[in-house]
Amino acid sequence: MDQPWRNWKHITKLDPDRKISAEGIKTVVESGTNAVMVSGTQGVTREKVQALVNALKDYDIPVVLEPSNPKSIVYNDIDYIFVPSVFNTNNARWINGLHKTWVKYDNGLNWDIVVPEAYIILNPKCRAARVTKAIPLKREDVIAAAVTAEQFFKFPIIYIEYSGVYGDPSLVADVKKALKHAHLIYGGGIDSKERAEEMSKYATIVVGNTIYENGTKSLIETVKGVLERIKKIRLKKKS
Repeated sequence: MDQPWRNWKHITKLDPDRKISAEGIKTVVESGTNAVMVSGTQGVTREKVQALVNALKDYDIPVVLEPSNPKSIVYNDIDYIFVPSVFNTNNARWINGLHKTWVKYDNGLNWDIVVPEAYIILNPKCRAARVTKAIPLKREDVIAAAVTAEQFFKFPIIYIEYSGVYGDPSLVADVKKALKHAHLIYGGGIDSKERAEEMSKYATIVVGNTIYENGTKSLIETVKGVLERIKKIRLKKKS
């Protein structure tokens, strides 16, 4: 199966429950980011998701829906649905419970665009951790969770989520080293060119909160950070 998302280096996450202007969306799309992810933890409805998707549909950029519940899923003008399954919770609702509800009641489910994500949430104070009752993990447990998701359950994506704070690059690097096939995504606290350049060494980065907190200029800086790293790699290969 073709998986172009494996080549993405920078994803911008937009929250359907947070306001962004049409000009802001235009800036996001033209920033150089590889894709836009429509995703939020609370206050997300199908109507809000559809409104944001409608605002993106005329742009030539991949749109990924990352749903927090089956009731917020739409199919029109969506390229992929990245479906999270939280690997550090004991609450089955967030492991496979909502997933079974979706399969049971949604006759329009399009498996061709569904991509499972193994989520490991490492900021205990973030909304996602509170809602899913995510369990704090030591370094070795994070790595074990990632490898378990990849090898036992064949998840194509491992998502390290710090949501709101900048995580430990050395931990992300260790997870990257441990994986054989799964694609690694990192989200959390990337609000500068330097952080984007650093974390993109190990994973596709997701940038979201900084847009709402610091404006779209900060997003553009994170894109520059990723491009700087790519440029350095190319120059190194030529030398």
